[in-house]
Amino acid sequence: MPEPVAIDSCELKLVDPERVRAVQASLPEADVVDALAEVFGLLSDPNRLRLLASLLEGGELCVCDLAAAAGMAESTTSHALRLLRAHRVVKARRAGRMMHYSLRDGHVRMLLDVALEHVRHADTAGPEAQR
Repeated sequence: MPEPVAIDSCELKLVDPERVRAVQASLPEADVVDALAEVFGLLSDPNRLRLLASLLEGGELCVCDLAAAAGMAESTTSHALRLLRAHRVVKARRAGRMMHYSLRDGHVRMLLDVALEHVRHADTAGPEAQR
């Protein structure tokens, strides 16, 4: 659990110190926050997002099909997939000499679905909804 910030160290008075304490107590552990930041860091690259969106739509795909679907070179695709696999975002299945990739689990699929829905909603919402 993160170390609580001393309430009296702030020059401003707190409006709701009990709520601040409750929020501090419910924050995730530092290592969990670090792992979450890593996942979001992986998702911050447009090439990796194209690969993940391709897997979201196409299901399991071999590297060459995935590269073509995402509009990327196979070497760039392979490098990105190694990184995504190392961080347990995608999984691989060997079929002879071919590697087939898919999203690791439903959590990854849900994270991508929610993020896409958020972006699409923000694009269609009026200026009032974007504030």
